[in-house]
Amino acid sequence: MRLETEQIVYRDGDATLSGFLAIDAERIGKRPGVLVVHGGAGLDDHARGRARRFAEAGFVVFACDMYGEGVTGNRERIMRQIGELRSNRDALVRRVQAASEILLSRPEIDGRFAAVGYCLGGMIVLEYARSGASISAVVSVHGNMETTSPAAASSIRARILVCHGALDPHVPMSQVATFAEEMKNAGADYQLNLYGNAMHGFTHETATGQQPGVMYHAQSDARSSIAIQDLLEEVFR
Repeated sequence: MRLETEQIVYRDGDATLSGFLAIDAERIGKRPGVLVVHGGAGLDDHARGRARRFAEAGFVVFACDMYGEGVTGNRERIMRQIGELRSNRDALVRRVQAASEILLSRPEIDGRFAAVGYCLGGMIVLEYARSGASISAVVSVHGNMETTSPAAASSIRARILVCHGALDPHVPMSQVATFAEEMKNAGADYQLNLYGNAMHGFTHETATGQQPGVMYHAQSDARSSIAIQDLLEEVFR
């Protein structure tokens, strides 16, 4: 394996964005892609590390930028950007679509792709699925499941996997139950995995409990990684 990475600058309207491409340059032939969507901190080491893992598994991977130039590292601007993404699904979908076009433009990709989002990214990929986007699958890992616009019947085209920590205080079980009811009413093809003893952010190796309710949990990180790989093998086989 020869893993190649590249920083790619792209645009969504007036916004300048900077994403991270990862690919096994020695793999022959076309293959599916994975879009990685970062958490609240922006496109950080966690998102880039997950992108590398998916590339090592054989996918063409693009870790996108949902914030744009000058936002990451500025808490006030981050919170404002998160608020805009939460309140405006059309803007959220356009930003994901801009990243999807970068991924799908790669000559190595076979036209199929999935999206995997962590924390904020989990909310984003679920909203993308709710929009009826043409994508093979979306995976939300310790993401928020609330929405102001529940999916209409038969509107979701993607297969969905949600990986959730059972002790997550930021996404309580009442929200999980509401999400499951929404998916049932929409007729979605979905899976919901609950990981005992796991809190929010359970895949973040640097989360040591300094932020309330956010803690790395190695067992749940490993189990969710296997569940994601199983889903991708199912949809792309």
